[in-house]
Formats: sequence, C-alpha cells, structure tokens
Amino acid sequence: MNALRRDVRSAFARAAERYDRWAGFQRTAAEHLLAAVAMLPAPDTVLDAGCGTGHGSRLMRARWPAAHFLALDFAPAMLAVCGVQHRLCGDTEALPLADGCIDFYWSNLALQWCDAPRFAREAARVLRPGGRLAVSTLGPATFVELRCAFADVDARRHTIDFCSVAMVQEAFTAAGLRIVSLVSEPVTCTYPQLGDLLASVRELGANRVRGDNRRTGLMGKVAWQRFVDAYEAQRTTQGLPLTYETIFIHAEK
Repeated sequence: MNALRRDVRSAFARAAERYDRWAGFQRTAAEHLLAAVAMLPAPDTVLDAGCGTGHGSRLMRARWPAAHFLALDFAPAMLAVCGVQHRLCGDTEALPLADGCIDFYWSNLALQWCDAPRFAREAARVLRPGGRLAVSTLGPATFVELRCAFADVDARRHTIDFCSVAMVQEAFTAAGLRIVSLVSEPVTCTYPQLGDLLASVRELGANRVRGDNRRTGLMGKVAWQRFVDAYEAQRTTQGLPLTYETIFIHAEK
C-alpha cells in the first residue's frame, strides 16, 4: 500500500463516525450505479469493495434480499460502523479472497485511491465466469471549481489527480473484463458555505496530495482571502458549486 493510500485509510478511519454527514455525493453515485444493474437476476454472492459505512450494501440488499453480502474495507473503523454482518478488512489491490468466488463485484468511489490496473486485475480474479461488475470512480474534471479558485492563489497542486476514462477502460479491458458500459457524467453538488464544501472534500480524502508541486503548510491570511474571494465569485443561486466527474463502469467476466 503506497503512502497516499495509507493517508487516505487514516483519514477514513478518523472520519468513520461522521462520514455519512458529508457523503451526499457518495450516496448519489451509489444510487446511479445500482440503477443500471437493478434489473439483473439476483446474484448469490456480492462483494462491496471499499464499503465505507455500508450504504451500497444496504441499497443492494433492498433490491436483492436473498443475496449473501460481504463488505470489505481497508479502514477497520469503517467496517465497525457499516452494519453488514459479514465484514472483511482487506485491500482492493490484493483481495483476501479465492479465485472465482464472487457473482457480483460492487465498488462505489474506491478506485480513485488505487492503482487502476491492480484494482481491475483483482476484481477480475475474484469474479466467477459470467459474473458482473459495477464500479464508480472520479475523473480528472473533478473539482474544476476548486482548482480554478486555487489558481488565483498559486500554481501548486491542492487535490489528488484522477484517472481519465481511457485509463480506466484500458485497465479493465486488460484485466480480461468485457465492458458493458462506461460513461462519464458530471455531478454538481452545492453547499451553503465554503467550510461545508471543504469539509466534504476532506472527508472524501481528495486533499491527500503527495509528490511534486504540492502545497505544504497552511495559507497565509492574504492567500486564503484570495482563495475565498475566487470561490465566492462562482456562487450560484443554489450555493457554492463543486463538480465531480463521475465515471461509471459496468463489466462482465
């Protein structure tokens, strides 16, 4: 596990008890992800990979009440609050599961913290032949408003980078999965105050920037005010916007 993923795991562990307060976008993405597969025959065994607080598992259980659910996350504190009976602490890049043991692989907004080819290979490995996969992740146009506001302050990186649609498609195809559909859609959330918006980004873990050209340390008062003014200039009648480029992948082994 690389340093970024260790940082994100620590952030999620600290945020487990309050995570759902800021997870409106995550819930929206999960509902969209399920809508595309809701009419499939009920699977026998479902893996919720990167389950977080278990929202995805609860959605799927309402649709497929007879299925056997396994919730997996790399943050033990998330597993403690997820409410799924069968839980497993593990890494999506090295799943502690046997080959071909899963009928339906689900992962909502976990791929962006991973090496995409490793993630896809492990998903393909644990799926049985004919098994289905539903995954969502974030694309590079995510946080366009945030990046625009920070550009008024400096040229540093303030959020992590995200894979393009082409990179995601290549990873899953190379893993031997047949892409059923792959779409990218902008989802824009609005927040009444900048503090609420930034809290949602922190709870998502996307501020855990590593490598070159990242900002270190806190902004000074003048730089911070420039950032605030630049973001407030983007305010709409609904509030302060924050866009997520959301990539939805549905595939079959």
